Amino acid sequence: MKKRHQVLLVLAILSVITFLDRIAFSTAGERITKELGLTAVQWGWILGSFTLAYALFEVPTGLLGDRIGAKSVLIRVVLWWSFFTILTGFSTGFAMLLVVRFLFGIGEAGAYPNIAIALAKWFPANERGQAQAIIWGASRLGAGLTPLVVIPIQQHYGWEASFYVLGFVGVIWVIFWQFWHKEEPTDAKDISADELKEILAKRQLDNHGAKTSIFKLLQNKNLGYLMAMYACYATGVYFFQTWLPKYLQQGRGVSENELKLIGSAPFLLAALGCFLGGFLSDIAVKKYGKKWGRRIVPIIGLGISGICLVVSALTINNTIAIILLSLGMAFMDVTAPVAWAVSMDIGGTRSGSISGAMNSAGLLAAYFSTVSFGYLATNFGYNFPVLLLGIIVMIGAFLWLKINAEETI
Repeated sequence: MKKRHQVLLVLAILSVITFLDRIAFSTAGERITKELGLTAVQWGWILGSFTLAYALFEVPTGLLGDRIGAKSVLIRVVLWWSFFTILTGFSTGFAMLLVVRFLFGIGEAGAYPNIAIALAKWFPANERGQAQAIIWGASRLGAGLTPLVVIPIQQHYGWEASFYVLGFVGVIWVIFWQFWHKEEPTDAKDISADELKEILAKRQLDNHGAKTSIFKLLQNKNLGYLMAMYACYATGVYFFQTWLPKYLQQGRGVSENELKLIGSAPFLLAALGCFLGGFLSDIAVKKYGKKWGRRIVPIIGLGISGICLVVSALTINNTIAIILLSLGMAFMDVTAPVAWAVSMDIGGTRSGSISGAMNSAGLLAAYFSTVSFGYLATNFGYNFPVLLLGIIVMIGAFLWLKINAEETI
């Protein structure tokens, strides 16, 4: 196995751990809210506190990675979130959970921008869509594994125990990363001369001009459209990451044991969507160029996804609804690797800053949608907000027509 593929494997494992930690909380939602006496509105604020903190600290942590390197920043990120994963299990009420999940979000902020930085250094430009496909596919596999791993732990040892276990797993990853990874391919002793030459000859880490402040970068129209599109995408995808288990249980009457069996389906199909999205995008780039090659796949994916979400909200048949939700997330997630590849394409040495800005826009939108979901579900029923999410996702498809991966910043 080539050295860069080993790096990708280790980062993919981190992506699995990241989503195990995230989805474990929403999977435990029904148990936590019942035991601590929380309302749907309070649960929405708790879920949103993580997303808000994540959004606020995404760009600063991406900037930090651009300046000091991804290795040290990822060590800080994973240690921080592992600590607050464990502390989640000690939470005793609304106020403590709100604070702990906010601090958890601060810790996890910058994980994916710094993964993007590492990939930009280790992978040539023509392989970045595929590399991001593996990373985001791994995240969905982690999310898909969560009900299978976490629910049995919660049933036998309580919801708190699952967070103790997952926090410990993060610490193990950090120890390995510290002693194994090198920031630059040129510093690795076990890389072949041919592979090193291949990476350095093809990767596009040119500076894209003089150094510019993040405020100046945010005035770029291409980045603005990328951020707006990602806001639409994240609004949809965060429903699955935060509200889906509670939506299925409270909104559609699915039992916990049934959730253990079907709760993985959307994420496993989403993993397939991520894998296909990145690979198909790289193929399209070779055939049509970056401008349209990066657009085609997510335009189709988000369009179909939005239709699936709208129809799922309108059907009263649970089986059909779950199938449509699963397909909706699968088609939605073809966007993830493409969007992150575009942020690397247009960002160059600013990949951390650009991807951080893109993800911050998505997270801020996800914060408002996550919090408002509780209010909308309480006042209009659980299906109404899903209907709105489908429309927002379709808007994201049209925004891809304004994004040009050939326009570097």
